[in-house]
Formats: sequence, C-alpha cells, structure tokens
Amino acid sequence: MTGLVYKSTGSWYTVKTELGTTYECRIKGKFRLQDIKSTNPIAVGDYVDFELDTKSDEETGVISKIHDRKNYIVRKSVNLSKQTHIIASNIDQVFLLVTIDNPPTFTSFIDRFLVTAEAYAIKAILLFNKMDAYNEDTTLEVKYLAHVYREIGYECLEISAATGQNIEKVKALMVGKVSMFTGHSGVGKSTLVNAIEPTLDLKTKAISTQHMQGQHTTTFAEMFDLSFNAKIIDTPGIKGFGVVDMEKEEISDYFPEFFKLKQDCKFNNCLHIEEPKCAVKDALEKDEISASRYRSYVQIIEGDDQHYRTDIRNQE
Repeated sequence: MTGLVYKSTGSWYTVKTELGTTYECRIKGKFRLQDIKSTNPIAVGDYVDFELDTKSDEETGVISKIHDRKNYIVRKSVNLSKQTHIIASNIDQVFLLVTIDNPPTFTSFIDRFLVTAEAYAIKAILLFNKMDAYNEDTTLEVKYLAHVYREIGYECLEISAATGQNIEKVKALMVGKVSMFTGHSGVGKSTLVNAIEPTLDLKTKAISTQHMQGQHTTTFAEMFDLSFNAKIIDTPGIKGFGVVDMEKEEISDYFPEFFKLKQDCKFNNCLHIEEPKCAVKDALEKDEISASRYRSYVQIIEGDDQHYRTDIRNQE
C-alpha cells in the first residue's frame, strides 16, 4: 500500500492511504543502516510504500520504500552539528511567523530560513503576527521590515491570530496547497492554526516571562486536513536555523536581490565581500539593498555556525 506520512514521532509514523485509512507504521531496519546524513530518514509529507505487519496483533504497518521528494525543508540538528533534520517534505509553500518582541525574531533567522526556502524552490510567505499587541514603535518596525522583504519580492501579511486580523487572507493563500507553518516557539503558530481551523483545537501555551520566549507546545511535525481543501503542516518551534549543504559561491544566488546584480560584478565568481567593482557592494553603499540582509549574507559566508549559535543564545 502507498500512503502519505501525516505524523512522525521518531520511531512511529502515522500514514494515511488514498482511501483515508490511517495506519501506525514503523520503518524497516535497513533505513537506519543507510548512510543518511539526516537524523530522520522519513519526514511528514513523504509518500511511502508499506505493508501490514502480520506478526503484530494490531493493524500496524512496516514502511519499505520512500518515494522521491519534490522538495523539503532541512535544518541543522540541534545537538549534532554535522547532521541535519528534515522538518517536512513535498511542500507547496511555507509561512514563516515573525514577531518583533515576545519573543523577538531576528532578521538573521528570517534570512537563513528564506535562503533555505530559495535553495529548495519553496515559496515563502512572511506573517507578522501579534499586530494587536504592538505599540506605535513596534508597529513601525513591522512596517519597515515588511517593506524590506516586499521590495525583494516576498509576500508579507500583517496578522493577529488572537483577533482574526487578515486570517481570511491567509486561508485564501492556502486553498488547494500543502502549507507548512514555522517560526520560533511562542510566535503564535498554534493560535494561528486554531484561528484558521478551530476544530483542530491545538494546544497553546503562554510566553515565558522570565526568558521572553515560547514554551514548546508542538513536539513533532504533524499534517492536518482542513475543511477548505487545504493541508497544513504544524512544526515544532525552532530557536536557530543553520544553513546546510551550500557552497559559498552559490549562497548569493539564494538572495534574490543579490542574484539580480550578480551579472554586473567584475568577476563572475564574486563573493561580494572584498572583490573590487562589486555590484552588490555598490548597491549597499547606495542603500539599494538592505544592510541587515547583507549582514546576514556575510555571516553565512564567513561560517554560519558562530553567529548561528550566538543568535540562539540571545534568545535564551
């Protein structure tokens, strides 16, 4: 039988067939022995072949094959820097929830995520949440950031999961698609999903006032079928986002505003750091590209790990 993975707990996978029947499945041992860099060989969104386990009294399955993925979102494993973790696969679009404070979302985190989405050809949309809770200064900060990313070409929506502001616009973007929702813990993912589909009733927790960060409420990624012909993948809150499996020479290609200028650089292999007659640096001096975007780019080029871990510490 063939099915779609809706939930992963690390050892068991909830798989739904085309007929709508769900089975709890495990993987054959050989998947664990293969030379796979990822800590999770199977991810939510994967299509798999499985067979019923005749040795079990309950109707469980054994996964024997993973179908090729059209794309996936990957990040560094938290405790295993040389390994990666596939968050979800076969995604049509990803919504990144951003909050200015309570908890803060740094531009370096946003940019790393967008670079990864660009690298795997996944459309990314920024949702600036908690608009109902912002004062004049933080609202202006949202307006500025949204302007920066809209100029690059990213769709941005200012929303409030608590009051329902622009939730219908988010739903309209989701129809007929598989959408992944992600962001730091505490940015309001579960509240937003509940606003989009109240019958799901996902658990939510308050922000930790001591550390101004979210309490983890989603332990594993999980897919849900929605009532308006859409699928959503809810993911655990992530603190940091390390870029993986990219050569230095290709990273600027995943900054769309840099890529447009690349042909005007003197050297075709320009890294936009110290080279003379660099169109990207010229644009930076003229304020034609964002300083925070360039700073994120340099951090990744210089060896993302140190900055990546500093950003995580800044949130703890």
